[in-house]
Amino acid sequence: MIETSVYAPPRMVGGPEECYFYHTMALPGIGVVEGEWDLRDNVLAYLGNVDVRGKRVLEMGAASGFLTFTMERMGAEVVGYDLSDQQSWDVVPYAGQDIEGYLAARREHIRRLNNGWWLAHRLFESRARVVYGAAYEVPEAIGPVDVCTFGAILQHLRDPFLALQQALRLTRETVIITDPPPPGYFAGRRYTAWYHRLWRRLPWLQPRMSEWLRAESISFRPEPAVGEPKDTWWLLAPEAVMRMIGVLGFDTVSLTFHTQKNRGRDILLYTVVGRRTRGAAIGDAVASRSVVAHPRDEDSRSFGRDVERREREV
Repeated sequence: MIETSVYAPPRMVGGPEECYFYHTMALPGIGVVEGEWDLRDNVLAYLGNVDVRGKRVLEMGAASGFLTFTMERMGAEVVGYDLSDQQSWDVVPYAGQDIEGYLAARREHIRRLNNGWWLAHRLFESRARVVYGAAYEVPEAIGPVDVCTFGAILQHLRDPFLALQQALRLTRETVIITDPPPPGYFAGRRYTAWYHRLWRRLPWLQPRMSEWLRAESISFRPEPAVGEPKDTWWLLAPEAVMRMIGVLGFDTVSLTFHTQKNRGRDILLYTVVGRRTRGAAIGDAVASRSVVAHPRDEDSRSFGRDVERREREV
């Protein structure tokens, strides 16, 4: 019987001209390649300051590999997971639009994104592996992992909970989820106490103030009138994400906010770190375990700063 591996075979990529880079990074022998996002100055915050040394990490949404190879240099064994040009992007199906034409363009984009991962893999002499497939069908054959990361991909998924369920069924210890908050998130929370005091005095204002100050926990982003965005479905408040992972057996360890560079602009993001406290990963021999994450580990921060410095010196 012939065994087939879930891991993608190596791909030979000639150079950056065959690639698309989602993240800015410095490639050995080439230099800095520009991407949409530049996480180099604040990558530890993006990863929730979790120590991944010695951990097996499943990276959901590996893109062109910046986080893959950063975590590998931090001491992790990394398995990337992403779409290839053989799978379809979760495109919003606006009526009357040429969805098939858009999907064809996205497949070419994904092919070039995959190329970026493989070029960096060769130049970094990486031992990381990658699996291609839909977020809703993460293969059990990957096996148990210690840590799972979701780097700003939940917003692009039609069913973010199913993707979390698929990945976290393999995750023993820790999940790290980074995403942008929905509109009005901070306004709603900043004025909550003030709102309740005023409401007790002026109850007739309640309906209008609720509309003014409400921060949506889940914001549906597609706008039918303009047919945009085509590849963003939701903006999820961190509290909604916490509940989702709580259902799956992970209690929140930390919630932090930070800014990252997107095309030169500072963009506010949050990172939720959850620890498994109930249930067990598929394939894990231990039925129940108590795992301590280290989101404040000073050694991790120091090691990460060294990685960032070396990244800039390449």
